[in-house]
Amino acid sequence: MTDRQDRPLRADAARNRARLLAAATEVFTTRGTAVPTEEIARAAGVGVGTLFRHFPTKEALLQAVMVGRLEEVAARVAELAAGQDPADAFFGCFRLVVESSVGKGEFTRALAEAGVDAHAALHGPSEAIRGGLTALLESAQRAGAVRPGLAVPELIALLVAAGAAVERLGTDAEARDRVLTVITDGLRPR
Repeated sequence: MTDRQDRPLRADAARNRARLLAAATEVFTTRGTAVPTEEIARAAGVGVGTLFRHFPTKEALLQAVMVGRLEEVAARVAELAAGQDPADAFFGCFRLVVESSVGKGEFTRALAEAGVDAHAALHGPSEAIRGGLTALLESAQRAGAVRPGLAVPELIALLVAAGAAVERLGTDAEARDRVLTVITDGLRPR
């Protein structure tokens, strides 16, 4: 007998799950994590029972949204690492990671309050992003586009700080762009 979790979803169930994740991502990132699950189900065009069949708790839904967001970032980082000029790839990745981190702190806090270790749950995609960042940093440094003394731990600290700064600026796109330009200019060799 196979476990229900091991079986692939029917096509309609897979579509419902995808719609729930898309709706939850949109609602949680624009309105915060306190939004009731009923509103998420309504935004996805399904009943709350369907939501809970796919995600037994709100925390499971939050975790799935975070994992999905990080998996998308990891895939985009891998694309950048495979394709472009090293400087463009590195600085494009920097902006991508910063912009995608907006709201992550709220998600992490909500999961922690529910007793979920978000860092453990996000380990796989986080490591993929870290590996891509490492490759992009080394490539950009070899090309002379990034300061040679910068290491991955400092880069991650800068990404976290830049994410907090961008989040604090809210929807002011020009201010966010100025902050990112100042930081990325500081990463370039003198």
